[in-house]
Amino acid sequence: MEISTRNLEFKYHVNTPFERLALYDINVTIPPNSYTAIIGHTGSGKSTLLQHLNGLLQPTVGEVHIGDVTIKAGIKEKNLRPVRKKVGIVFQFPEHQLFEETVEKDICFGPLNFGTPLEKARKKAKKAAQQVGLSEDLMDKSPFELSGGQMRRVAIAGVLAMEPEVLVLDEPTAGLDPRGRMEIMEMFANLQREQKISVVLVTHSMEDASKYADHIIVMHKGTVYKKGTPKDIFSSPKELIELGLDVPESIRFQLKLEEKLQQSIGKVTLSIDELARQISVYLKRGSTSQ
Repeated sequence: MEISTRNLEFKYHVNTPFERLALYDINVTIPPNSYTAIIGHTGSGKSTLLQHLNGLLQPTVGEVHIGDVTIKAGIKEKNLRPVRKKVGIVFQFPEHQLFEETVEKDICFGPLNFGTPLEKARKKAKKAAQQVGLSEDLMDKSPFELSGGQMRRVAIAGVLAMEPEVLVLDEPTAGLDPRGRMEIMEMFANLQREQKISVVLVTHSMEDASKYADHIIVMHKGTVYKKGTPKDIFSSPKELIELGLDVPESIRFQLKLEEKLQQSIGKVTLSIDELARQISVYLKRGSTSQ
């Protein structure tokens, strides 16, 4: 399912003294079966844009196309339930939204809320639990007896149990240790490949954006500053740094090395392995020229 915006603009607190322009001139497309990262510093509009992707917010100006549903400014869409079933959002710290007595009941809540019969909902819950790496013996436990990482997986399973076509992730690894972060990100990457769903990742981690996404949208002061592949975006690292953004570790190292050498060692690299190969080529080139 494709999601696109056309001339999207959004203001908070319209016609009040607190009116604030949060988004303007947003024209982006999320293709089917894609992995898109949305990056930008705090206050750039990332989370506001995210909430338009399943109709949680309505445009002040412009349109949002979600599959065959169009949400237009000034026209209230009466039935957004199908949209919210197809586009699942995992907010920051989703484990704070857990409330049921057992893990199974918490994962079942979404499907049951959308009218799925109990037995079918339980089958979906079991499948979703397996997808996020939760063992079957945890299903009858209280989610509040689990570790923080397990609780987050329960919350994510609750979204997956609704079998969304698009999974929107708002800083899904916030607060996790490095190992937990890597496991969660690999899990989403595997889901995207195996289930053929689209993933939209809102993140401050340039490592995750460069490693997992095939398309990146850079937000700045409420609008799209730049969009393209990871290679396109990170080929001008100094431009991103001037915006107050970070760059992947391999690029930071390369910039420092080139500053010390006072010359370029080659194209921008997105991984440590790629950088190591490039440095090796540079050193061999230097030794043969002597």
